[in-house]
Amino acid sequence: MVSNAISFGIHGIEAQIVEIEVDIVKGLPNFSIVGLPDSTIKESKERIRSAIENSGFEFPPKNYIVNLAPAGFKKQGSNFDLPIAISILNSLGQINLNLQDIPMVGELSLDGRVKPVTGVISMVISLYKSGYKRIIVPYENRIEASVIDGIDIYPVKNIKDVISVYSDERKAFRGEIEVCDNLEYSFDFKDVKGQETAKRALEIAAAGHHNILMYGPPGSGKTMLAKCISSILPPLTKEQSITTTMIHSVAGILEQGRGLILTPPRRSPHHSSSDAALIGGGRIPSVGEISLAHNGILFLDEFVEFRNNALQALRQPLEDCEITISRASGSINFPANFMLVAASNPCHCGYLFDPEIECKCLPAKIRSYFQKITGPILDRIDVEVLVGRVNYRDLMDKGIEESSEKIRERVCNAREIQNHRFKDSDKIYNSRMTNKEIKMYCRIDEETESILEMAVQKMNLSARSFYRVLKISRTIADLDASTNIEKKHLLEALSYKNLQRHYNL
Repeated sequence: MVSNAISFGIHGIEAQIVEIEVDIVKGLPNFSIVGLPDSTIKESKERIRSAIENSGFEFPPKNYIVNLAPAGFKKQGSNFDLPIAISILNSLGQINLNLQDIPMVGELSLDGRVKPVTGVISMVISLYKSGYKRIIVPYENRIEASVIDGIDIYPVKNIKDVISVYSDERKAFRGEIEVCDNLEYSFDFKDVKGQETAKRALEIAAAGHHNILMYGPPGSGKTMLAKCISSILPPLTKEQSITTTMIHSVAGILEQGRGLILTPPRRSPHHSSSDAALIGGGRIPSVGEISLAHNGILFLDEFVEFRNNALQALRQPLEDCEITISRASGSINFPANFMLVAASNPCHCGYLFDPEIECKCLPAKIRSYFQKITGPILDRIDVEVLVGRVNYRDLMDKGIEESSEKIRERVCNAREIQNHRFKDSDKIYNSRMTNKEIKMYCRIDEETESILEMAVQKMNLSARSFYRVLKISRTIADLDASTNIEKKHLLEALSYKNLQRHYNL
């Protein structure tokens, strides 16, 4: 007797419906799984056998054939354990259920308990699009699964719980929708003494979602400032939360019992990370750090120390806001709309611009320090700010610094202006404006235009840098609630393009 059940496989960050077919045929005792399973699925045979027997059922020696359809894409993960086990029991006649009514996912332990799996929110979204209204998930995944409205969630702890769901003995789980009230942050700008120029640059970067590079001597506060950025970013929208949660769930890093991710994520990979770790990859492509930072911040400390291949791999996602990973089996697109925050020492010894400690690097060595990030990478960085040493008086100043909450209010107001500006477009940030939109929204008067022309010639700006200066000017004007870009807005934007001048690049 052939038994059929419905489950899901993950392809990129999307889920695809997979039909589990189990048949018992004539022949010597055997247990085979076909349909492009990975090693995790192949190893599930012993888990399933032990889980069935330890749950009080029989697993007689027969020739079992399990097919995962469609066979056109590689199946991976342990989420097929539960539907395979239930289908085997149905095929043996030990239970008599219509398994196609309710899809199910779950990993089995040897004693029959159902363990959590990754990518559940993607599966529920795929379920909703396919017209199903119910799903069986592991108990630990119940909160994650319940964030999508219109789907009845049945959390189970063991195989017997699954049978009771099909017997209408269990009620659907109702989770509570999370809200963004009273968000607390570990780092706040009120704890940062001095560094007003850097704070202003970070405010501009956050308001327009601009990439930023901070450079300065060690101990000047670059890392602390980067950690504070999250506290001035607005909460994610519902759509952004769902996409971000999908990525983190598929990657297996979503906290247990967590529903939607409500605040922009912040990723901080080590400078020894490979290009595959940064952008994603592997035999079966998986998400990298840039996708985990989607709708949030990618903080690269010791920016110059990253491998050249890794830095060059950032070029496409910084421009296109997604990364395409191609393998022999096909291509997968991962979202990567992140805000790059980079920090670096100004030279090998770190004291090039320090007024207290003399730099001991040779001139040629200083000029070559930033060579690997010049050209295409530097052109994609909107704001460059020097973070100097904080003097003693600023450190001991007992005055109250401006809090992140006040800065966040200005950032949110600027974002609201952008939302209204791009209401008929798929853009939501100034940093993502096209050349056509720049001409439409970044108008300047003749005096301001002459200043811009002079700056382009003296600073030797590329076409990409030229347009980025206009985008930054537009963001500064939005922070001032100004309809037009004024001279002061342009001059401030130009002040954040100093790296080439400092290093004669």
